[in-house]
Amino acid sequence: MLTHRSPLVGESLVIQDIFKTIEKVAQTDSTVLITGESGTGKELVARAIHDNSNRASAPWVVVNCGAIPSELLEAELFGHVKGAFTGATQNREGRFESAQGGTLFLDEIGDIPIHLQVKLLRVLQTRQIEPVGTCKTLDLNVRIIAATNRDLEDAVQKREFREDLYYRLNVIPVKIPSLRERKSDIPLLIHHFIHQFNELTQHTVEPPSGQIMEALLAYDWPGNVRELENLMERLVILKGQGSVDLGDLPHRVFQKYVEGRPPGAGALSEWEFPRMILPTSGVDLKSIVAAFENHLVDQALNRTSGNKNRASELLQMNRTTLVEKLRKRGMIVPTSPREGIRRFDEDDASPAGNA
Repeated sequence: MLTHRSPLVGESLVIQDIFKTIEKVAQTDSTVLITGESGTGKELVARAIHDNSNRASAPWVVVNCGAIPSELLEAELFGHVKGAFTGATQNREGRFESAQGGTLFLDEIGDIPIHLQVKLLRVLQTRQIEPVGTCKTLDLNVRIIAATNRDLEDAVQKREFREDLYYRLNVIPVKIPSLRERKSDIPLLIHHFIHQFNELTQHTVEPPSGQIMEALLAYDWPGNVRELENLMERLVILKGQGSVDLGDLPHRVFQKYVEGRPPGAGALSEWEFPRMILPTSGVDLKSIVAAFENHLVDQALNRTSGNKNRASELLQMNRTTLVEKLRKRGMIVPTSPREGIRRFDEDDASPAGNA
């Protein structure tokens, strides 16, 4: 699985506002609280603040507070001395100490247990830590950035998060919008990710357009930018080269686009055929296959303004085969040349409109 991490990408007004906030905040040491749904890019924003600060050359240390068992989190954050607890066979510095001079990013801060919230509050107040098993203090020069997908104000009301700690963390609030709130950035993100994964894999997949892009824009992206990035990675790896087709997309992505089509759009569309589910009553396979074939032939003719040479190339069939299919459908009309109407199956090198 590719693990390349993307930079911040976006041109929407809300993202531009975040860029401006990063520029203003980066040169300070103020504590920042980044909120937003999972997958919106909270760590990327935090890293952008660090990289644009005067601490950029100093350590960048990340702690996922929700991924470390509560009984181990205290020692992980503050360090411990030999003999502090069973298994502590030597002194070990904590993440705060590892981040000296730089930035400590506390991800999923909303998951930190109550008893540690008190100790973290004291660290923010005094800028000192006490490793587990000792009363000696260590002065800190660390910038704190925290992030969470929880509603901390609601957690405070439910007494699941300390109010005083919340206000200590929320000096500079930065709210990251969901991807569905900035859909104008989706085409830019898609092109960015396709280019990124093409370079990583040496593949040549073309960014989607037309109805494929419409389907991607219609989808709500509950997994946000992370979900979009993962899908583009999948498309590049599995497709390898060429254009993205309907069959390359997961059903969940284009389903909303299908449901949102206006009434009368037709029961047999290029969106429904590849995903058609066999009903318990069975189907007339011959008629369905014929209808699907006619649907694609009609699209090819419409797209080429009736030029059968180009239409047959799109369908990857001989021109004579296409003409025969049209003849069987009654689409070739042998009218008299004297009436000024040419036969549909004559050469395509003729007046514009049928050319």
